[in-house]
Amino acid sequence: MRLAILGGSFNPLHLGHLYLADVVLSELGFDRLLLIPAHRSPLKRGDLAPAADRLDMILASIAADPRIGVDDLELRRGGVSYTVDTLEEIVDRYRLGEKPALILGDDLAAEFPQWKRVEDITQKAEIVIARRLPAFTLGAGKEFPYPHRRLHNDVVEISSALIRGRIAGGGAWRSLVPPGARFIIEDRGLYLPAPLSRVPGTETAAPLSLVVRVEDAVREALPVQRFLHSRGTALMARDLARRAGLDENAAYLAGVAHDMAKALEPGEIRALAEQDAANGGFSELEREKPDLLHGRAAAVLLRERFGIHNREVLEAVSFHTTGRAGMGDLAKVVFIADKLECSRPHVPPGLRDLAGTLPLDGLLRAAAEDSVRYLREKGMEAAPETLALLN
Repeated sequence: MRLAILGGSFNPLHLGHLYLADVVLSELGFDRLLLIPAHRSPLKRGDLAPAADRLDMILASIAADPRIGVDDLELRRGGVSYTVDTLEEIVDRYRLGEKPALILGDDLAAEFPQWKRVEDITQKAEIVIARRLPAFTLGAGKEFPYPHRRLHNDVVEISSALIRGRIAGGGAWRSLVPPGARFIIEDRGLYLPAPLSRVPGTETAAPLSLVVRVEDAVREALPVQRFLHSRGTALMARDLARRAGLDENAAYLAGVAHDMAKALEPGEIRALAEQDAANGGFSELEREKPDLLHGRAAAVLLRERFGIHNREVLEAVSFHTTGRAGMGDLAKVVFIADKLECSRPHVPPGLRDLAGTLPLDGLLRAAAEDSVRYLREKGMEAAPETLALLN
């Protein structure tokens, strides 16, 4: 196996790292590139995110890419991370048939002679110098004094320091990192200045990493138009939750998941809904029209497949179709969003205008009234639970 090694702090991993890995693999013909996060670089100063978080960001960003491996030997070793020690262990453990390639950015080339046992490094690895900075030079009259080859890659002007600065300053950064790294940064409040860091005990009931897993499952389970409605419901639910001071991620999760069982066969829906014992038996209308049970079936899927036990989220998903008296504020938000989100063709424009002005209970009543009106125009029966909301 021909192996290339790319080390660094990865604080955080960003798209420039992954692009460089892709170029090395695609243009130099290596079988695998190994990402090795440093515990602590001997020539870098400054705070690092915890090692476990940096490792998680890497792993979350390379899912299903068999060309890229990860080795945490420097994190396990602790202390200052020296490349020569890492190379000795890699060569020993991976039983390589030829020397691995060590990828260096040209921004590191000038300091390479200061590295520990640099002559041993050049004996144990092939040095490949990649372009990291535009028009970088080692200095007047200087060349890299060790055997090497250069990678003629495009320069991606992204750095971890740039991303950390933008996060701390409230700037735009999310498009500069892979989605997996982004979710971990946001869920764990990484790189925020201390006064803005999350207070213990205020964590969301729905971390972004979980929301993404559920949303991907919903997208795969539903026809595209139904999924567009689900995502529209999630967006409106999040907006309403912000107005009401509720957990925005939990509202988005319940909104995007509310129809996840909609495409199942009636027998499957009923079998799942029967596991929703916490919410009692079925109403007479639900027995006549099993499709009304798809919300309760979706709540069971959230609990059993994704380990979601938050009562407010499960209630919001269970009763988004008919509503019920006494339901909590998150359930009200999802009921309203399901009825009023922008892909619904029959909603009077004036009713959507009220979404930004009416208190939550007033908007709930208006949404229920419009739902009853629509059903009656279609010659359909409104559920007693929906009629109860009008009282």
